[in-house]
Amino acid sequence: MSVVIIIPARHASTRYPGKPLVDLRGASGQPRSLIRRSWEAAMAVAGADRVIVATDDIRIRDHAEAFGAEVAMTSESCRNGTERCAEAVGNLGLSPEIVVNLQGDAPLTPAWFVEDLVAGLRADPAAEVATPVLRCSGRMRADLIADRRAGRVGGTTAVFGHDRQALYFSKEVIPFAAGDVADDAPSPVFHHVGVYAYRPDALAAYPGWDEGRLERLEGLEQLRFLERGRRILCVEVDARGRQFWELNNPEDVPRLEAMMREMGLD
Repeated sequence: MSVVIIIPARHASTRYPGKPLVDLRGASGQPRSLIRRSWEAAMAVAGADRVIVATDDIRIRDHAEAFGAEVAMTSESCRNGTERCAEAVGNLGLSPEIVVNLQGDAPLTPAWFVEDLVAGLRADPAAEVATPVLRCSGRMRADLIADRRAGRVGGTTAVFGHDRQALYFSKEVIPFAAGDVADDAPSPVFHHVGVYAYRPDALAAYPGWDEGRLERLEGLEQLRFLERGRRILCVEVDARGRQFWELNNPEDVPRLEAMMREMGLD
């Protein structure tokens, strides 16, 4: 098996309980759950051998199986999606070349984001983990800043070096840049897209490490890799005119639905 995509999903979210089962309405107005839309996004990825929803909740399991998804049950003790992916891989006895974690709150993730991510990890033998980053337009940067000013946890931003190795990830908007940027102009800020590609050894090691200080402060699971000196490759992806946002808070539902209607996505 070459590439397996795992979608970790839990019902007991602190910020948004029951989030995977929340309905989103696209251009047609027909409701489909967040987890179903995320699964459909994963199923559209070329080169994926298997797509699995990993959850600890029977409501999510029953719902996902009803629309045809393969489901792996995992324990309630998983502290984040990376740990849930590692447990699912171990429980199922999988031995893929690459494991992709497509988080269940990113239904607008285009297939080529994941395809480019896998290609990027394959092209860099020294990288143990890879994740996509998307250069923010002025409009997206302004939306991120507005969320922080309103006290909401919005998207995550990433900074990386000339070799594309991650330096840091934050829920603050970094790097700081004075002044405004036109809505359709590129900004110096990169939005971290919530997808990861792991080499199996790095994924298997992760649950055995204590939670890192920065990971705990930011609430960002990928920082555990950086705090352990592991390399995360940032793969820049091209939105190709598509809008991208994740569902982090209840306020994001109308935002995502408006984006879907604007792009003509069902």
